[in-house]
Amino acid sequence: MGIVVENVSKHFGSFQAVDQVDLEIKTGSLVALLGPSGSGKSTLLRLIAGLEMPDTGRILLTGKDATHDSVQDRNIGFVFQHYALFKHLTVRKNIAFGMEIRKTPKNRVKARVEELLELVQLGGMGDRYPSQLSGGQRQRVALARALAVEPKVLLLDEPFGALDAKVRKDLRAWLRRLHDEVHVTTVFVTHDQEEAMEVADEIVVMNKGRVEQIGTPAEIYDNPASAFVMSFIGPVNVLPSDSHIFQGNGFESAHPNVFLRPQDVLVDIHPNGTTVPARVSRLIHLGWEIQAELTLDDGQVVTAHLTRDRYDELNLAPQQRVYVKPKEAKAFPLYYSI
Repeated sequence: MGIVVENVSKHFGSFQAVDQVDLEIKTGSLVALLGPSGSGKSTLLRLIAGLEMPDTGRILLTGKDATHDSVQDRNIGFVFQHYALFKHLTVRKNIAFGMEIRKTPKNRVKARVEELLELVQLGGMGDRYPSQLSGGQRQRVALARALAVEPKVLLLDEPFGALDAKVRKDLRAWLRRLHDEVHVTTVFVTHDQEEAMEVADEIVVMNKGRVEQIGTPAEIYDNPASAFVMSFIGPVNVLPSDSHIFQGNGFESAHPNVFLRPQDVLVDIHPNGTTVPARVSRLIHLGWEIQAELTLDDGQVVTAHLTRDRYDELNLAPQQRVYVKPKEAKAFPLYYSI
């Protein structure tokens, strides 16, 4: 058993940040808390860490009730978005800090620091200061420092949010590889859907202080439990159920809105009896795929994603007349915005 959150709630004045959350995170797993700003994901992480106390409920770490334990007693490693490194200490001293506070024998500290420098791919940089490192390197030092005390749980709060896109992507792949080596139970907070999908074993989607859905990246994407989850995870067209594109699909009377992924919009240059006409409003080249913005005759705008090969086959051009139909669409009883 890794982390168990039972009926946990947290208010800040009149604002309910976390609302009766139940959650179980398996030992050794890598889990993302994903949601928009204000969804409660960072507050939940801080509750697990002991940086905040819950109003109700309890938190168990590795089978032990830790609800009222201090941060120090929880044996948790915490990594902040902005590194929080000691500027006046070398990389080696930053990593050693937690062990020295705990009076770890000097020979053990030295061996552990060198081991971690190699693990986070900073061998030979131990004598540098944080100001001499790139943002990505500083974040790896912060992770090494958190791992130095051999925590039972590692918590990361938007760990790559302060980095540029290229470095962020590189560090995501690195974090996944690192986790596969150390196997420490890890929870990270992010608002970046791609980051969660790429790194996590399991995703906890949060909205307005509650858990909307828990599942693997494939489960969350392919079988969203609510309109919110589908609208938040990956691009989607949200169209009224009486839109021309859904004629004859049975959505008209039962649901107010229908959700259609861009890759599930089929586009052709000839009608076939099941398609509806549209006009190419805009073509956006995204490298490995083409995004086509299509305007239906009822005025609704639909985004379609086409492979480069399919785009070349159709030979599309702005203002061209095309014919479209949904390959697969989903409907939910109610839809609310993010």
